[in-house]
Amino acid sequence: MNKNNIDIVNVLSLRGPNIWTYRPVLEAWVDINDLEDAPSNTIPGFCERLTAWLPGLIEHRCGIGERGGFLQRLRDGTWPAHIIEHVMIELQNLAGMQSGFGKARQTGQRGVYKIAVRARHEPVSRAALVAARDLVMAAIEDQSFDVGAAVAQLQAILDSVALGPSTACIVDAATARGIPSIRLTDGNLVQLGYGASQRRIWTAETDATSAIAESISSDKDLTKSLLQSCGVPVPKGCIAENIEDAWEAAQDIGLPVVVKPSDGNHGRGVSTDLKTRSDIEAAFRLAADEGSAVIVERFVAGNEHRLLVIGGKVVAAARGETASVTGDGIASITQLIDSQINTDPRRGTTEDHPLNLVLVDEDPAVRLELSRQGFSPDAVPPAGATVLVQRNGNVAFDVTDSVHPEVAAAVALAARIVGLDIAGVDLVAADIGRPLAEQGGAIVEVNAGPGLLMHLKPADGPARPVGQAIVDHLFPPAQNGSGRIPVVGVTGSAGKTMVARLIARLLHLHGAHVGLACSDGLYLRERAVETSDCANWQATHRILLNRSVDAAVFENGWRTILTEGLAYDRCQVGVVTNIAADDSMPELHIDDAGQIVNVARTQVDLVLPEGVAVLNAADPLVAEMAALCDGSVIFFSNSWELPVLAAHRAKGGRCVFVDNGHVVLATGMNQTAVLDLGTIAFPDPGQRPFVTQNIQAAVAAAWALGIAGELIRAGIQTFDFGSAAQ
Repeated sequence: MNKNNIDIVNVLSLRGPNIWTYRPVLEAWVDINDLEDAPSNTIPGFCERLTAWLPGLIEHRCGIGERGGFLQRLRDGTWPAHIIEHVMIELQNLAGMQSGFGKARQTGQRGVYKIAVRARHEPVSRAALVAARDLVMAAIEDQSFDVGAAVAQLQAILDSVALGPSTACIVDAATARGIPSIRLTDGNLVQLGYGASQRRIWTAETDATSAIAESISSDKDLTKSLLQSCGVPVPKGCIAENIEDAWEAAQDIGLPVVVKPSDGNHGRGVSTDLKTRSDIEAAFRLAADEGSAVIVERFVAGNEHRLLVIGGKVVAAARGETASVTGDGIASITQLIDSQINTDPRRGTTEDHPLNLVLVDEDPAVRLELSRQGFSPDAVPPAGATVLVQRNGNVAFDVTDSVHPEVAAAVALAARIVGLDIAGVDLVAADIGRPLAEQGGAIVEVNAGPGLLMHLKPADGPARPVGQAIVDHLFPPAQNGSGRIPVVGVTGSAGKTMVARLIARLLHLHGAHVGLACSDGLYLRERAVETSDCANWQATHRILLNRSVDAAVFENGWRTILTEGLAYDRCQVGVVTNIAADDSMPELHIDDAGQIVNVARTQVDLVLPEGVAVLNAADPLVAEMAALCDGSVIFFSNSWELPVLAAHRAKGGRCVFVDNGHVVLATGMNQTAVLDLGTIAFPDPGQRPFVTQNIQAAVAAAWALGIAGELIRAGIQTFDFGSAAQ
């Protein structure tokens, strides 16, 4: 029976480094059935339909390495799995989730291929996979396909799962510094770094942001009182209990005044330059609707500004501008707003827009502003008349380079008085380039968790690297802050459990609070937390989250690497014990030891430039991985006569081997015996060569971690070899 269809038979989410790449990918197994006999150049009109729907495919370089490379492959003839890979990438890109990486590889089963595509957000990639399959089938069968609807669906999913722009810019800055990140919730709570070296962020709040400081900043009257007591210029004001109280306060302070909620933010419920009782009454109702006490304070003439303070320094500043329309004698104010203000491409409803749309029906502050001028939204102003629509809400014009040093000092002091490590300080001044005192400027608010979008995508001026500033605050470069703890990964066909437990034992004696995840269980400081098989992604992830752990050891089997990926991005030490000649995993389309090499090398690929790969010199498949390591290599072997060891030592490399019954550490031609194997109680003499090999691997890893020879000796001699799985 003819089967011209494409079946998705399996989907694996590889959430960390894997056999394909360092980053998370979605791996799909697809069966193209009889289309195995129908490459793209044999299907009439296929290429034309595909490129008409997705013209961006011309940018895909494919294996040819140049623009248009994939289209050339289409014309020459390629298979549906490869095409789905590229369509999936393009759909994700169109949806706003950049995904440049993709691979398609044939398995040993006819018609079955593995497709791997970068998956920044798994739900988006899963939907993109199905959409790509459907699109390719539509192009094959000359049927219609709504590309716009498919992209819109992916965009909706992306909007629901992606980090907010403020959090994303911090995570991106951390990644650029080589600091790993772990998303802790579906929201914006993110861990930067591992174990005891981690820090946490939640948008522009950090684990150093005080709850007391947040409470103070949310109480505008208390904030102003504290600032005033420390000499920071603030406008005179007080809390009004009711409308009559507000009018009396305004008269006492002196008109004009500002009326605002005591715990508002983002300018909600704020009315400025109020000069009449009717305006103050309307403004009081607007502020009271925010559900908090109402403040009446002196109006400060000038422009609104938002200054971002991080770690006691001003790193960015933005100025606000009013929004107005000009009458033409024909259109209503609402129509003028839509034609003169909301048509600005910088305005919109998404976070990609630095300015918000002005929506009269949804913004009581706009209606109040119009009523103060004697207009309704439907009124038609005379031709040439200027109508002020919005006094605030447009703080998005960069002025960072214009901030006067005295202004920066006052703003930094305000953040420190409140107690915030990251603060958005609002001030009003005619000229940010002059001291506040000489122009009557004042600080009006100090905000916790400030939005960063105005500095990342200003309406005018350069974007500011505020994410980098936050990361540098959390992980000072001068202190070599990497957010990392020593991570050791161990893989191989056999011996990895024992090696992992030995390394953890030696790190424990070295004084580290060690987390260990292996086939024997999950251990913290040698205490068994779980006794089931924990050589998996979830257990590794749990250890990396633990703030007590300052060193971690992980056993990684072939299945974990192939079906889950690794939970850590890089490691200090990567150990490969061996690859058995008959090793395979046919159920995962890994048919021989040669393919296992690509699985094992994942562990070597993750070694940091300053790290070490520990490799079995007696196993040729393992020894050849030395060339793949970004760091240095320590070889181990039961025999010191191996040519691989001799060549490595001749270059000054490090080796661990057995000589005259002793485990020896060698750097170049210099060598030191660290352990007499005669002092070890082997529970099964028949396993002595195997256990000795495991000991050497663990000794080499401990040496790479800087553990002293005396501790290595004591740790090995006191280890219970009978209790450790092999």
